[in-house]
Order: sequence, then C-alpha cells, then structure tokens
Amino acid sequence: MLRIAIVDDHQIVRAGFREMLADELDLEIAFEAASGEDALDALRETGADVVLLDLALPGQSGVDVLRAIRQRFEGVRVLVLSGFPEDRYAMALLRSGADGYLCKDCEREELIRAIRTVADGRRYVSARTAELLAEELAGGGTAPPHESLSDRELQVFLRLARGESVTEIADSLVLSVKTVSTYRSRVLEKLEVASNAELAAYAIRQGLLVE
Repeated sequence: MLRIAIVDDHQIVRAGFREMLADELDLEIAFEAASGEDALDALRETGADVVLLDLALPGQSGVDVLRAIRQRFEGVRVLVLSGFPEDRYAMALLRSGADGYLCKDCEREELIRAIRTVADGRRYVSARTAELLAEELAGGGTAPPHESLSDRELQVFLRLARGESVTEIADSLVLSVKTVSTYRSRVLEKLEVASNAELAAYAIRQGLLVE
C-alpha cells in the first residue's frame, strides 16, 4: 500500500486529487495539508511514501518544502503538481531534488503513472519536460538564466522577488543575514540584474511569481 500526501492550499484541488486516487486499491491518503508547515509536521507524525506538492503555498513555498523534505525525510518521494507549465519550473525543481513534475491539468492516468514511477525510485518527466531535457543535452536549448540557480539560490530569489527583505529571509530560512546576502549577490550576478526591483521584474517576465 502506497501512502500519499496531498499538499495544496486549495481544498477543492485536494478534493479533486483525492477523487482521482479513490479507485486505486493500492493507494491511500496518508494526510492532506494546506501549508508547508502543516505538511512537514504531518510527515513527522504520520509519514508518507509520496508527497504531491504544490508550489504556491502560504508561508513556506513549495520550493522551501521540497528542500526541507530532502534534508529531513530520507526515502520520501516528491511529485510536484503545479499550475505553472513545465518550461518555467520543471528543470530547476528536478535539479533541486523533485522526483517528478506535472501540471495540475494532467489526466488521471498520467497522475497515477507518475505516482507509481516515483514510488519505484525513478524520475517522472512529462513529454514536455523530456523535450526540454533533450534540448539541453543536445546543446540546443535556450534555458533562461534562473534555471542555473541552485536550490538555495532559487529559494532566495523567489522570496526577494516577492518583496521579502534579506533579514526576513534569513529568519524564515534560519540562515545568517550575511549568508542570505551572499546568495542574493550570486542571484543578481547569474540573472544579470542589479537590484531587487529588477529581480521582481525578471520574475514577472518569466511568470515565476507564485500567488
């Protein structure tokens, strides 16, 4: 029996995924969570084999939760289910440790296939993500600069783009202000921008701001 966790801040979305999984006799819902903090607490108390993780969460973002799971819960598989198309986040999140990435409008059969694939210890990529990977391997892809960010740099970038200060980010991620400032400098350099305002403008152009 595979134990599935559904992490999404919209009740109707959680209900939809729960219904999609209801007929699978070897899948059971371990828990549902509406925030990253609740999801991490439930993983400690209840556990799960596969986490269906949304990116747009209140408080800790899906990127934050993914990193925390990778650090604290060995063996838990993470399938990101996002409203953002693969072109925007899939490659960066796969590099950051996600076991798979799907858009929320996927068909039920693809969702089930993705869950079973990551539960078996393999990566699941959609047809579009496979194309992006092939383009990258062939050297013909035109990957946007944010895809070169490390997982921690991506965390800091998205928080800066949402208007958080270096001090606020340091408090949230339990890092020193100096460390966050170093990550900020790396992000500015990699994205070739000069200020937080330009970071936010970049995020808007790329459709990366999670509402």
